[in-house]
Amino acid sequence: MAETKVLVCLEQNGGSISGVSFEVLSEARKLADKLSYDLGAILIGSGVEEAAKNASKYGADKVFVADDEVLKEYRSEAYAKVVDKVVTDNSAEILLFPATQNGKDLAARFAAKAGTGLASDCTAIALNDDNNMVCTRPIYGGNVMIDLECPEKRPQMATIRPNSMERVECEKAGEVVKVELDFAEEDIRTIVKDVIEKAGGEISLADASIIVTGGRGLGDASGFDLIREFAQTLGAAVGASRAAVDSGWIEYEHQVGQTGKTVSPKLYVACGVSGALQHLAGMKTSDVIVAINKDEEAPIMSVANYGIVGDLYKVIPVMIEEINKVFEARK
Repeated sequence: MAETKVLVCLEQNGGSISGVSFEVLSEARKLADKLSYDLGAILIGSGVEEAAKNASKYGADKVFVADDEVLKEYRSEAYAKVVDKVVTDNSAEILLFPATQNGKDLAARFAAKAGTGLASDCTAIALNDDNNMVCTRPIYGGNVMIDLECPEKRPQMATIRPNSMERVECEKAGEVVKVELDFAEEDIRTIVKDVIEKAGGEISLADASIIVTGGRGLGDASGFDLIREFAQTLGAAVGASRAAVDSGWIEYEHQVGQTGKTVSPKLYVACGVSGALQHLAGMKTSDVIVAINKDEEAPIMSVANYGIVGDLYKVIPVMIEEINKVFEARK
């Protein structure tokens, strides 16, 4: 059996593995095959063992499962101890994480502990002629793409931006390997007293199959009231262009583009978004793109499947009305 020297640290929430973890696994499968290594996945949490089989569907030969009440809530110190144990036991050469809030936090902590480099928020990974991992990521506000290597230190590490890679099922009969903890609750310096869900119940951009995005064409922050109404009608997530976020009209977590989130929904509706290159790079893989803009020459129109030239404040209310009629007729 081949050595397990390519590892992916999975992210889970409530025992369910995140979609971006499957994207990272699928890409890591390519690296492992080229290096003739087995691919391992690290799954950490409480009550997560049942979810391990899903990792095998996306290429994992082994799933290292640390399932313990101590690991119920994410704490970087505890999770890093588990990662360290799996990496050390397997002399891992490549270690990948999703570029999520927890993933980036855990990757940075472990990289510092291991004394190795970390390529953050990557949109592509590959191997060069020396079998070193080459990581591509945006810099300078998304205006430049660079390739990074870490040829001297191991493991080579990267965090992968959500929706930047394709998830591919390959139905492997992966082996589940239980990871025994060598620490206890009293060894962890932080305590999670409570987890408070953000109010509002908005759909996450990363998970949304439909996204409605507002841009500078809204005119001011109040325009997002209409965008949210439109999104609620469609059961969609709310996105924003960098211009709208920089203007302070909406929080950064809604930003779509190279400097925000890369998304790939079934339907993307751009409202008052001009379509700068950085924005297009973050959403152009959407299945269907609809653009609503006064300017028929706006760059967004060049990638849109359907373009509506007009005042969004006149167009969107009509669309909402017609969509509601369709929903009412189906009842």
